[in-house]
Amino acid sequence: MLEARAEAPFAAAHEDAAPRLVTWRSLAPSYGLAALATLLMGLFAVSWGTVHIPPLAVAEILLGRLPLVPAGDHPATWSAIVWDIRVPRVVLAGLVGATLAYSGAAYQGVFRNPLAEPYLIGVAAGASVGATLVIISPLAVTAGVLSPLPPAAFAGALVAVGIAWMLARAGRGVSTVSLILSGVAVSSLGTSVVTYLMLTYTDRTLSILNWVLGGFNTATWTRTQILLPYAAACGALLLPYARTLNVLQLDEDEARRLGVNVERVKLVVLGLASLATAAAVSVSGLIGFVGLVVPHTVRMVWGPDHRRLLPLSAFLGASFLIAADTIARSADAGREVPIGVITALVGAPFFLFLLRRQQRARVMP
Repeated sequence: MLEARAEAPFAAAHEDAAPRLVTWRSLAPSYGLAALATLLMGLFAVSWGTVHIPPLAVAEILLGRLPLVPAGDHPATWSAIVWDIRVPRVVLAGLVGATLAYSGAAYQGVFRNPLAEPYLIGVAAGASVGATLVIISPLAVTAGVLSPLPPAAFAGALVAVGIAWMLARAGRGVSTVSLILSGVAVSSLGTSVVTYLMLTYTDRTLSILNWVLGGFNTATWTRTQILLPYAAACGALLLPYARTLNVLQLDEDEARRLGVNVERVKLVVLGLASLATAAAVSVSGLIGFVGLVVPHTVRMVWGPDHRRLLPLSAFLGASFLIAADTIARSADAGREVPIGVITALVGAPFFLFLLRRQQRARVMP
């Protein structure tokens, strides 16, 4: 069971790093390098595939879409592959990765625990129920912009989070422990419903599993447009809470003495992170471990200051999921490996590493 209190290594990292807090202006070089790395990863992913297109040609094709920029002399099939197939996929993977990563950083900040992640309070289970109900229905799942699958998954995720929050609410406040336990209960209920539906509608089991394991093989510009407003708005609204999240790492009572409205901060930060996660899940399916692995990696390398942690998690999350998707579509010739399998191969050992690290910290004097 995930503990609500901060684990020793996590709390100690914040205490040790307190004197090294930075200003927004000093972060600009880090942001620039992270953005450049993400751009290069995206360029490589677009060029890589069954039909290899040189990265320079990819750049010329993309720049040729801009006004007053002459298009390069390339085969028409290259332009179609780049703009209509690969770029939407890479952009969507980057957006989903960034959203899950900065949401994971926000969750870990609120719960003061590196094992917290965006699916903690029922987002995944609710989205699974919503998506499964559409898949087993007579509705056309692949109806393009009119597909009911993304809105159903989005609605299911929000309903699950709302139920978990209401169950945990006591008086005017929400206990962190109660919220985690409520999330576990809602997730268990949602998983049970999905399992029952899979056993009942056996002809749709494969479709449900494909969604549960996540993927971008149906990525389109339309799905990117669905996610982009939520990802951008929630990320922008979370950034001003970076300083407050730093204060919360001390102690909730200490934060209150410093004038922080702890309950309001938890409501807003978890609400924004859950909304962004629900939007991401609705267009990609369930992709695990991104919100766990990426923020903790950023924290270990660049420190725990949330003014650095939130944006850098977004950039690294985008790069990580773009790379994972590139591997998923090229690892097995002729077939696409579900991206959830790739992220699990990375995330599961990382999770065990974190767990082992915490166990060692408990027994050390």
